[in-house]
Amino acid sequence: MSKSLFYKNKPLFGLDIGFSSIKVMQLEKASRKKYHVTGYGVTDFDPTILKDGLIVKPIELAKVVQKLFRDDIIGEITTRRAVIAIPASKTYNRAVTLPNLSKSELKAAIMNEVEQYIPMPVDELYVDHEILKVRADQNEVDVLVVATPRNVVDSYLDFAALNGLEVANIETTISADSRLFFEAEANDIPTVLIDFGSVSSDITIYDGSLVVTGTVPGGGDTFSELIAKKLNVTDREANIIKTKYGLSLSKKQVEITESLQIILDQIVKEIKRVIRYYEERNDENKKIGQVVALGGGSNMPGLADYMTSALRLPVRSCDPWQVLQFGKLQPPNSAQKSMYITAAGLAIMNPKDIYS
Repeated sequence: MSKSLFYKNKPLFGLDIGFSSIKVMQLEKASRKKYHVTGYGVTDFDPTILKDGLIVKPIELAKVVQKLFRDDIIGEITTRRAVIAIPASKTYNRAVTLPNLSKSELKAAIMNEVEQYIPMPVDELYVDHEILKVRADQNEVDVLVVATPRNVVDSYLDFAALNGLEVANIETTISADSRLFFEAEANDIPTVLIDFGSVSSDITIYDGSLVVTGTVPGGGDTFSELIAKKLNVTDREANIIKTKYGLSLSKKQVEITESLQIILDQIVKEIKRVIRYYEERNDENKKIGQVVALGGGSNMPGLADYMTSALRLPVRSCDPWQVLQFGKLQPPNSAQKSMYITAAGLAIMNPKDIYS
């Protein structure tokens, strides 16, 4: 067997750097739709280590990760080869239709599109693309173009080097989430996915692959802060209220809803925008069939019902954990499960797909 095949088969783990915490997970394929968890862990860090998506204190973050691997891993991470997530809010995504050109001509056309719609010089960006659909009858291709500021990616690479990590791939949080969603629910229903992070909510349409994405400022921690301010309670009390009552029927339902109204309106508006974008570019029979919420804020009581009413589409949360087997390892508790969605989605990536 050649060295390249050994390289492709080398295991990897998912590393998700959030607003103030790092999550890691390593998986082994157990069967067609099942994965065995070999190790996982989470640790918090000072949010000032990050600034506008950049890791500005890589040495401090490296120390945090070293302690995580030394003291806080449940099970075992057996590899130094990582797939790392960057925030979707720090990427530019656009689906475009282009002539069915040669490889080199297509690349040039894509760079021309990037120059037109991204407000940054091309030489300050890393640009990648994926062909979504070939329209042979019209001699056209639909292409998803993704661009990320070089300084953001380079800061992650510098951090990884300090830890002796081999970076196999870097992708967005929502891309990793969609991979786990597909493994858990494989179906052909065009779906809006919402990843409620701690300080932002990423929205994408999944139809066999990512089609279009968007981000709205505000997530689970923002919900708690707004509730605390409206009800004049501590952050801890606000988090309990959010988790226990949320938008569901309670004595404080009206006040809680009022406190979250602005951010909820922004999320609904962005969902409608991506749906309109998708449906305008497909035939009239191709419609969004559902909205699925992921992430820490997705389990807030009453949220699904509120958004179902606002969007006139079925909205539900997704529990992808049926595809993960923890064996003798203690699994995360119900409150922690949502933390690991991105790390698990990263870890599911097949090494052979990266180097194919």
